[in-house]
Amino acid sequence: MLELAILGFLYEAPLHGYQLRKRITALTGHVRPVGESTLYPAIKRLEKAGLLTRETEPGAAAAPRHTLSLTTRGRRDLLDRLAEPDRLDITDENRWFTLLAFLRHLPAPAEQARVLRRRLAFLEEPASFFYDGERPIAAEELDDPFRRGILTIARATSAAELKWLRATLRSLE
Repeated sequence: MLELAILGFLYEAPLHGYQLRKRITALTGHVRPVGESTLYPAIKRLEKAGLLTRETEPGAAAAPRHTLSLTTRGRRDLLDRLAEPDRLDITDENRWFTLLAFLRHLPAPAEQARVLRRRLAFLEEPASFFYDGERPIAAEELDDPFRRGILTIARATSAAELKWLRATLRSLE
């Protein structure tokens, strides 16, 4: 998720590490705060893989600043990750939102639609947070108001996303 966010934001424009961290935190920070100890090793891995470059500029008042940019290979890698996301990128809501934030970079509406159809298929599968053996338990079956709340909120969120997915797929196709 972090690497996808790094590549996605740098696809849009070169950024300093601090700017990149602020943007990633705005996108995912409510779920997983992004600290320097996490961000900078990821940047170094991507740089070592030839996906991004770092250019050093003199700092305004202190240490030099590093501007990060995607290489041609990095741009291609991002598009590959968007076009063929892992199953976890489709099924995990936080990873899905990160993927969705950059899906517009896929050049063909048919490619975008293919990814959205995978999410739609996942959401249409019967599921629950709670099970009776293999059978998903519905909110109405629970006496526990807190577990019923989880399922009620999840159902409303899924219904809104399903509506959006179907409308967006119609517009893309």
